[in-house]
Parts: sequence; structure tokens; C-alpha cells
Amino acid sequence: MDPDALSKAFVDHYYSTFDTNRSGLSTLYQESSMLTFEGQKTQGSQNIVNKLTSLPFDQCKHTITTVDCQPSGPSGGMLVFVSGNLQLAGEQHALKFSQMFHLMPTPQGSFYVYNDIFRLNYA
Repeated sequence: MDPDALSKAFVDHYYSTFDTNRSGLSTLYQESSMLTFEGQKTQGSQNIVNKLTSLPFDQCKHTITTVDCQPSGPSGGMLVFVSGNLQLAGEQHALKFSQMFHLMPTPQGSFYVYNDIFRLNYA
């Protein structure tokens, strides 16, 4: 599959799921997965989903500005770097963010998130 098409499909799925059903992201992570969210590290699928579902807002909308991808290593991994805006319900101004995903292939032919790093970008 084309890396650009794969990364776009992943990004569309990830943020659509995040915005509508954060607990549904559990299928994208495994026990070896690690999330660094604003400097706080969390490992394991359930712990990551617990972190994401406990964020202090219920509704949000991601608008993606850029998606860059690169193949990563001989095992068929993929680095995906995303920038965009995060609009929280009831807030006038959107927050700028960057997020990096390291996707790894599964034996079934799909991918899972091995590493996930998220940062808000302050002006």
C-alpha cells in the first residue's frame, strides 16, 4: 500500500474515532504501545485509553493541517507526523497541536500504534 494513502487513512480514522468515541481507540494500541501526552508517559492499550478518556473535556473536533510520513525500519513500520487544530466545545479559539505516531505492522496485515507523542503548540 502507498505510504501516503496509508497514513491519510490512519489519520482520518484516528481523529474521527477520538472525536466521537475515544474508548474505541483501544483497538489501535497493544500492551507494548506507549503514549507521551504533554510529557506524561503511559504504556499499554488500556492505560492509554484510560488516559485519553480521562482528559478534562468531553467534546472536541480535530482539524488536520499537515500529515507527513516516512517508512521506518526493515519490519515495515511507518512514522506519521500530524499538525493541526483542536477545537474544544464551548471554547472560542482552537488549540494548535502536533502528534507523532510510530505505526508497526501486525501479522494480520494491519497496523497498530507502537509510539504516540502528543504536544500542544503554544505561540
